[in-house]
This record gives sequence, C-alpha cells and structure tokens, in this order.
Amino acid sequence: MSTSTTNDRSNEADDPLTDSEFRDRLRELPPSAKLVAKVLETDSPLSQGQLADESLLPDRTVRYALNRLEEDDLVNSRHSFQDARKQVYFLNN
Repeated sequence: MSTSTTNDRSNEADDPLTDSEFRDRLRELPPSAKLVAKVLETDSPLSQGQLADESLLPDRTVRYALNRLEEDDLVNSRHSFQDARKQVYFLNN
C-alpha cells in the first residue's frame, strides 16, 4: 500500500503545475523564496551562486529559499552542462 502512495507522489511531481497552482504554492513561502522564483522566471537555469548574484541575497538565504521551493515542487534541478559538479535550478511550471 505504501508503494502506491510513493508512486502517486512521483507522478504528481512529473505533472507540470498550472499557473494558479504555482502561484498558490508560492504565496505561502517566505519573501526570499518568492524573489528567487522571480529571478528564475526571468533567467534560468541558474546555479546557486548565480542566483545569489542576481538576487543580491546571501548564499545561505538562497540555499534556504531553494530548499523551500524544492519541497513544494516549484523548482527542479539538474547538473550543469558546463560544470557537472554544480546544480542548476529552473521553475517547475
């Protein structure tokens, strides 16, 4: 029974969010997460360092914002094509 719950969650993560679902989830997050999402909306994919530069937020705050956005399935990440040691982030909408 627990496997079906896990599969349901993974299927939900694969489905893109509607604009209203995305905005509703984003509305509940802290201002730093909203700013990071706004930066990613205009320019993505970006690394954590690039997000810190663009948003003028400290690295630690960007890391926290990205974690919150990932928890709510608003942001996805992948390895950078230029440097496989780095993750780059993009919106899930």
